[in-house]
Amino acid sequence: MCFCTMNCLRQKTQIKKYRYKKDGGEKLIKIEIPNYKTLELEYLVLDYNGTIALDGEIRDSVRERLVKLSKDLQIHVLTADTHGTAEKMCEGLPLKIQTFPTDGALDEKLSVVEKLGADRCAAFGNGRNDKLMCRASALAVAVMEQEGMCGRLLGEADVCTRSIEDALDLLLCPKRLVATLRG
Repeated sequence: MCFCTMNCLRQKTQIKKYRYKKDGGEKLIKIEIPNYKTLELEYLVLDYNGTIALDGEIRDSVRERLVKLSKDLQIHVLTADTHGTAEKMCEGLPLKIQTFPTDGALDEKLSVVEKLGADRCAAFGNGRNDKLMCRASALAVAVMEQEGMCGRLLGEADVCTRSIEDALDLLLCPKRLVATLRG
């Protein structure tokens, strides 16, 4: 269920959420965006610090959204783990976490997205090391939280949001995404 009003369910829409098992039991969200493209997303790839976490901490509101999204998407958190808290903060959440050395995160994040299948990924980030994964992904969301956002990331993003909650809500209530991206 999305966080927006029940209009998402009552209105005729181009949005279809499918849960199906394909080979290994993958999940899928399909969003048809008129005069843009149709997204068939299996994976949500998230940066950690500055995107889902502030100063190494994940807010409860973000945790709740991640749990809801995990019913429709496989969630991956990719991080250089600046504060050293990512694994502990992600305990109990339905996601996979990968950490990388600080100097290799840009290429490592891209590699993960390519291995998952970039055309099936939504990538959310805020930093320079998120640039390549966002460029490659089917949907790229730049998140502007208190830590700021790398200005050059904006050129790779389909959408820019003012918070991670707003970004996650684009997938929980996809009519917002359709309204932003339709032609």
